Amino acid sequence: MEVTRGAGVAVWAQIAAALEDEIRQGRFASEARLPTEAGLAERFGVNRHTVRRAVSVLARRGLVRIEQGRGTFVQRPIDYTVARRTRFSENLASAGLSSAVRLLSAAVIGADGAAMRALGLPAGTPLVQVRLLGLGESRPVNVVDHWLAADRFGDLPGQIEAQGSMSAALAACGVADYVRGMTRVTAILPEEDVARLLDQTPERPLLRVEALNLEGGDRPFLFSVALFPGDRVQLQFDPSGPG
Repeated sequence: MEVTRGAGVAVWAQIAAALEDEIRQGRFASEARLPTEAGLAERFGVNRHTVRRAVSVLARRGLVRIEQGRGTFVQRPIDYTVARRTRFSENLASAGLSSAVRLLSAAVIGADGAAMRALGLPAGTPLVQVRLLGLGESRPVNVVDHWLAADRFGDLPGQIEAQGSMSAALAACGVADYVRGMTRVTAILPEEDVARLLDQTPERPLLRVEALNLEGGDRPFLFSVALFPGDRVQLQFDPSGPG
């Protein structure tokens, strides 16, 4: 590919787009090392600074990782399994990634809209709403909003910070086990604040995963909406999964 100067698209953006296309088309296998900065600079007829900027864009999108002293490697998307029992930490561990969650906000609100309907509660029932940022290898994987009954889960925000995971926090609140009752997936464009949290541009689509979890096999208690970067996470549905 030859870059086109004066075409209204920055040269570094053209290079980033060309490399992204090649990664998605399989020219570079997962974990393959990209050519050096010098090699890419020669190929595209640009300086190393321009190549470095293009590669940094790919790193922000989760398509490559940059290892100082070793090079730049193609990074495979995370396979995130949605099964009867879906746990964030277990999904990332299966992908060979460390995980963490960060509590972004917590509030008590009156039940309305989708959360009210999913949980089967009267309008205005106090709910705890928490927003979490899920991290894999310290990089953003998702932003999740959870809604639960406030009379039972008022301590949830503190437990999330103390336990370091949603499932452990729920266990500390008395929920030893729970299963997925419903999952709905749609594609959306992110709001600017979510795009910043996920370290991506607002033009890149998200996977919006709406979920209802059940306690005791049939009692709705947790409604969630998770937002995943569409180019960094692949959802896998496994109806025969653990459960």
